[in-house]
Amino acid sequence: MDANLGESVVGVSVFLVPIVGSIALFSFLGVATWSDARRKEREAYYRSETLKKIAESSGEGAKAAIELLREQEKSAAKRRLEGMKLGGLITAVVGIGVMVLLRGIANDDGPVYLAGLIPLLIGLALLIYPFLLAPKEME
Repeated sequence: MDANLGESVVGVSVFLVPIVGSIALFSFLGVATWSDARRKEREAYYRSETLKKIAESSGEGAKAAIELLREQEKSAAKRRLEGMKLGGLITAVVGIGVMVLLRGIANDDGPVYLAGLIPLLIGLALLIYPFLLAPKEME
């Protein structure tokens, strides 16, 4: 009787552990996403309130606030374009790696390695946009 009880506990735990793990994972992801959104909202609120107070203080303060906003926008645009360059480079290299891997593994006559062109071309598109198509900075 005890042997059957031990087997049933193991059988139940095989299903219970992944279910509890999945619930814990998605609960954590939900709370992390919510807290990150809340932090960004708070930062934007405090930034706007500070800029509003600076702009209301004097004519010189308004110019400084507008200049600060412009600098923040330029910085954000530069970070976004640099991120696209890095993402494109990484994706293109992954595409080349997949092509080399599939070329080495595939023993049949079909050109299976050409499947690596998909990430390679996506990476090239991500690289082309910041260099050629992205709007240039207006001074």
